[in-house]
Amino acid sequence: MTPPDAFRDQPELHGTAIRLEPMAERHFAGLWPLFADEDVRRLTGTHQRFTEDEVRRFTATRRDLHDRADWTVVRAADGAVLGDAAVNDFDHHNASAGFRIALAGPALGRGHGTEALRLVVDHVFDTVGLHRLELEVYAFNPRARRCYEKAGFTAEGVRRDALYWDGAWHDAVTMAVLAGDPRPWREHQ
Repeated sequence: MTPPDAFRDQPELHGTAIRLEPMAERHFAGLWPLFADEDVRRLTGTHQRFTEDEVRRFTATRRDLHDRADWTVVRAADGAVLGDAAVNDFDHHNASAGFRIALAGPALGRGHGTEALRLVVDHVFDTVGLHRLELEVYAFNPRARRCYEKAGFTAEGVRRDALYWDGAWHDAVTMAVLAGDPRPWREHQ
């Protein structure tokens, strides 16, 4: 069993092109446009619209929560905020959690999402001790699905008509990676 406060001390995770910094209020200016981006809202299925105050409070309070991990995705070269990533819905009894990521603009198509995923997968399995990490991706987002597959996630099922967006129903594909699954990026090190 994973301890209920397994995410109490959230580290900064370093990759080649990006780093994942524990989310803090100082990231607000870089994250605020992400919350208002229409494409990000569609890809994440987020109907809710957030105010600046709500997002400011959200960024300021993430460090106080010990049952989840929230990171800001930052480009290593210049410190630009590219998006955010979170491990949430933590179930310590079953050593599992959910995952979500949102990137926009200059982060897309450059491998930053794949690198962020690999950093999180290594962290939750090798440091935190989780057994399972799961997510959902909408069927209209094949780019994200390929990214998840490169990070070891396997499709497990489909939630039919899970999202109603712009007058149409869309399926959500559930995917997961287990601690014992192969991590191809490690084979090349």
